[in-house]
Amino acid sequence: MEGTGDGAEASAKTAAKTALRDQLLTARRRRPLAARLADATALRDQLLAAPELRVAPTVAAYVATPDEPGTGPLLDALHELGRRVLLPVLVGDGDLDWAAYAGPDALVARRFGLLEPTTPTLGPDAVATADVVVVPGLACDRRGNRLGRGGGSYDRALARVPRGTFTCVVLHDEEILDAVPTEAHDRPVTAALTPSGISRFPGPLAGP
Repeated sequence: MEGTGDGAEASAKTAAKTALRDQLLTARRRRPLAARLADATALRDQLLAAPELRVAPTVAAYVATPDEPGTGPLLDALHELGRRVLLPVLVGDGDLDWAAYAGPDALVARRFGLLEPTTPTLGPDAVATADVVVVPGLACDRRGNRLGRGGGSYDRALARVPRGTFTCVVLHDEEILDAVPTEAHDRPVTAALTPSGISRFPGPLAGP
Protein backbone atom coordinates (compact mmCIF):
# COMPACT_ATOMS: atom_id res chain seq x y z
CA MET A 1 0.00 0.00 0.00
CA GLU A 2 2.90 2.36 0.76
CA GLY A 3 4.23 1.94 -2.77
CA THR A 4 0.82 2.75 -4.19
CA GLY A 5 0.66 5.91 -2.09
CA ASP A 6 4.11 6.98 -3.20
CA GLY A 7 3.14 6.48 -6.82
CA ALA A 8 -0.04 8.51 -6.43
CA GLU A 9 1.89 11.33 -4.75
CA ALA A 10 4.46 11.36 -7.56
CA SER A 11 1.70 11.45 -10.16
CA ALA A 12 0.02 14.33 -8.38
CA LYS A 13 3.27 16.30 -8.29
CA THR A 14 3.86 15.64 -11.98
CA ALA A 15 0.35 16.83 -12.82
CA ALA A 16 0.81 19.95 -10.70
CA LYS A 17 4.07 20.73 -12.45
CA THR A 18 2.49 20.31 -15.87
CA ALA A 19 -0.39 22.63 -15.03
CA LEU A 20 1.93 25.29 -13.62
CA ARG A 21 4.25 25.06 -16.63
CA ASP A 22 1.33 25.58 -19.00
CA GLN A 23 0.19 28.65 -17.06
CA LEU A 24 3.66 30.19 -16.96
CA LEU A 25 4.46 29.52 -20.61
CA THR A 26 1.16 31.07 -21.70
CA ALA A 27 1.97 34.23 -19.75
CA ARG A 28 5.45 34.40 -21.26
CA ARG A 29 4.19 34.10 -24.81
CA ARG A 30 1.85 37.04 -24.24
CA ARG A 31 4.68 39.31 -23.09
CA PRO A 32 5.15 42.24 -25.51
CA LEU A 33 8.38 42.42 -27.49
CA ALA A 34 9.28 45.82 -26.05
CA ALA A 35 9.00 44.40 -22.53
CA ARG A 36 11.21 41.44 -23.47
CA LEU A 37 13.94 43.72 -24.80
CA ALA A 38 13.81 45.92 -21.71
CA ASP A 39 13.93 42.85 -19.47
CA ALA A 40 17.04 41.50 -21.22
CA THR A 41 18.90 44.77 -20.66
CA ALA A 42 17.82 44.92 -17.01
CA LEU A 43 18.89 41.31 -16.41
CA ARG A 44 22.34 42.10 -17.77
CA ASP A 45 22.73 45.15 -15.55
CA GLN A 46 21.50 43.37 -12.43
CA LEU A 47 23.87 40.43 -12.76
CA LEU A 48 26.88 42.50 -13.74
CA ALA A 49 26.39 44.49 -10.53
CA ALA A 50 26.28 41.37 -8.33
CA PRO A 51 29.33 40.85 -6.10
CA GLU A 52 29.43 37.16 -7.03
CA LEU A 53 29.82 38.08 -10.71
CA ARG A 54 32.49 40.71 -10.19
CA VAL A 55 34.96 38.12 -8.89
CA ALA A 56 33.94 35.28 -11.26
CA PRO A 57 36.44 34.49 -14.03
CA THR A 58 34.22 31.69 -15.41
CA VAL A 59 30.45 31.87 -15.86
CA ALA A 60 28.21 29.07 -17.10
CA ALA A 61 25.14 30.48 -18.82
CA TYR A 62 22.86 29.74 -21.79
CA VAL A 63 21.30 31.27 -24.89
CA ALA A 64 17.67 32.03 -24.10
CA THR A 65 14.91 30.81 -26.39
CA PRO A 66 12.41 33.43 -27.68
CA ASP A 67 9.93 32.78 -24.85
CA GLU A 68 12.55 32.98 -22.09
CA PRO A 69 13.89 36.12 -20.40
CA GLY A 70 16.65 37.28 -22.75
CA THR A 71 20.32 36.53 -22.08
CA GLY A 72 21.89 37.97 -25.24
CA PRO A 73 23.00 41.30 -23.73
CA LEU A 74 24.42 39.48 -20.70
CA LEU A 75 26.43 37.01 -22.80
CA ASP A 76 27.87 39.77 -24.97
CA ALA A 77 28.79 41.89 -21.94
CA LEU A 78 30.56 38.98 -20.25
CA HIS A 79 32.42 38.18 -23.47
CA GLU A 80 33.51 41.81 -23.88
CA LEU A 81 34.74 41.85 -20.28
CA GLY A 82 36.99 38.91 -21.05
CA ARG A 83 35.18 36.43 -18.85
CA ARG A 84 35.25 32.76 -19.81
CA VAL A 85 31.64 31.92 -20.63
CA LEU A 86 30.49 28.30 -20.92
CA LEU A 87 27.31 27.48 -22.84
CA PRO A 88 25.43 24.18 -22.88
CA VAL A 89 25.35 21.70 -25.74
CA LEU A 90 22.46 19.24 -25.53
CA VAL A 91 23.56 15.64 -26.11
CA GLY A 92 21.61 12.56 -27.12
CA ASP A 93 20.50 11.38 -23.68
CA GLY A 94 19.31 14.83 -22.61
CA ASP A 95 22.44 15.61 -20.64
CA LEU A 96 24.43 18.82 -21.16
CA ASP A 97 27.96 19.13 -22.49
CA TRP A 98 29.62 22.58 -22.38
CA ALA A 99 31.64 24.74 -24.75
CA ALA A 100 33.14 28.22 -24.62
CA TYR A 101 31.20 31.19 -25.97
CA ALA A 102 33.12 32.93 -28.76
CA GLY A 103 30.53 35.55 -29.67
CA PRO A 104 27.15 35.54 -31.45
CA ASP A 105 28.70 34.62 -34.80
CA ALA A 106 29.94 31.36 -33.28
CA LEU A 107 26.45 30.04 -32.47
CA VAL A 108 24.43 27.62 -34.58
CA ALA A 109 20.88 26.26 -34.28
CA ARG A 110 20.85 22.55 -33.47
CA ARG A 111 18.38 20.22 -31.74
CA PHE A 112 14.99 21.80 -31.04
CA GLY A 113 16.28 25.04 -32.60
CA LEU A 114 18.52 25.74 -29.61
CA LEU A 115 21.45 28.04 -30.34
CA GLU A 116 24.68 26.33 -29.28
CA PRO A 117 28.38 27.20 -29.57
CA THR A 118 30.47 25.87 -32.42
CA THR A 119 33.63 25.71 -30.28
CA PRO A 120 34.97 22.33 -29.07
CA THR A 121 32.99 20.68 -26.29
CA LEU A 122 34.64 20.32 -22.89
CA GLY A 123 32.61 17.53 -21.30
CA PRO A 124 29.61 17.51 -18.93
CA ASP A 125 31.82 18.11 -15.88
CA ALA A 126 33.06 21.46 -17.24
CA VAL A 127 30.13 23.17 -15.50
CA ALA A 128 31.83 22.36 -12.20
CA THR A 129 34.65 24.80 -13.09
CA ALA A 130 32.28 27.78 -13.24
CA ASP A 131 32.31 30.33 -10.43
CA VAL A 132 28.75 31.43 -11.30
CA VAL A 133 26.13 29.19 -12.92
CA VAL A 134 23.15 30.84 -14.63
CA VAL A 135 20.30 28.51 -15.60
CA PRO A 136 16.87 28.82 -17.20
CA GLY A 137 13.61 28.01 -15.47
CA LEU A 138 9.92 28.80 -15.43
CA ALA A 139 9.61 29.65 -11.74
CA CYS A 140 11.11 29.11 -8.33
CA ASP A 141 9.97 29.45 -4.78
CA ARG A 142 11.49 31.41 -1.91
CA ARG A 143 13.68 28.51 -0.83
CA GLY A 144 15.27 28.15 -4.25
CA ASN A 145 13.25 25.21 -5.52
CA ARG A 146 13.31 25.60 -9.30
CA LEU A 147 10.67 24.57 -11.83
CA GLY A 148 12.17 23.71 -15.22
CA ARG A 149 10.60 22.47 -18.41
CA GLY A 150 10.66 18.83 -17.34
CA GLY A 151 13.58 17.40 -19.28
CA GLY A 152 15.90 17.18 -16.28
CA SER A 153 18.95 18.47 -18.18
CA TYR A 154 19.68 21.27 -15.74
CA ASP A 155 19.01 19.16 -12.67
CA ARG A 156 21.78 16.86 -13.89
CA ALA A 157 24.06 19.81 -14.55
CA LEU A 158 23.38 21.39 -11.16
CA ALA A 159 24.19 18.09 -9.48
CA ARG A 160 27.77 18.48 -10.77
CA VAL A 161 28.19 22.00 -9.39
CA PRO A 162 30.14 22.19 -6.11
CA ARG A 163 28.17 23.18 -3.03
CA GLY A 164 28.61 26.88 -2.31
CA THR A 165 28.71 27.93 -5.97
CA PHE A 166 26.41 30.84 -6.84
CA THR A 167 23.65 29.22 -8.93
CA CYS A 168 21.03 31.55 -10.33
CA VAL A 169 17.79 30.96 -12.26
CA VAL A 170 16.66 33.71 -14.67
CA LEU A 171 13.00 34.68 -14.33
CA HIS A 172 10.46 37.44 -14.63
CA ASP A 173 9.63 39.16 -11.34
CA GLU A 174 6.23 37.51 -11.01
CA GLU A 175 7.71 34.01 -11.44
CA ILE A 176 9.14 33.91 -7.92
CA LEU A 177 6.33 32.07 -6.13
CA ASP A 178 5.57 31.08 -2.55
CA ALA A 179 5.90 27.40 -3.49
CA VAL A 180 6.49 25.17 -6.50
CA PRO A 181 5.92 21.40 -6.66
CA THR A 182 9.16 19.47 -6.19
CA GLU A 183 10.41 15.91 -6.58
CA ALA A 184 13.47 14.10 -5.24
CA HIS A 185 15.57 14.68 -8.38
CA ASP A 186 14.97 18.45 -8.46
CA ARG A 187 18.03 20.57 -7.69
CA PRO A 188 17.56 23.95 -5.99
CA VAL A 189 19.39 27.16 -6.81
CA THR A 190 20.85 29.75 -4.47
CA ALA A 191 19.31 32.81 -6.17
CA ALA A 192 16.91 34.13 -8.79
CA LEU A 193 17.79 36.90 -11.23
CA THR A 194 14.87 39.06 -12.37
CA PRO A 195 14.74 42.48 -14.09
CA SER A 196 14.22 44.18 -10.72
CA GLY A 197 17.07 42.50 -8.87
CA ILE A 198 18.58 39.33 -7.41
CA SER A 199 16.78 37.34 -4.73
CA ARG A 200 19.07 35.14 -2.64
CA PHE A 201 17.61 32.10 -0.93
CA PRO A 202 18.41 30.50 2.43
CA GLY A 203 16.90 27.17 1.36
CA PRO A 204 18.08 23.58 1.03
CA LEU A 205 21.64 24.43 -0.03
CA ALA A 206 22.28 26.31 3.20
CA GLY A 207 22.86 23.12 5.22
CA PRO A 208 26.20 21.40 5.95
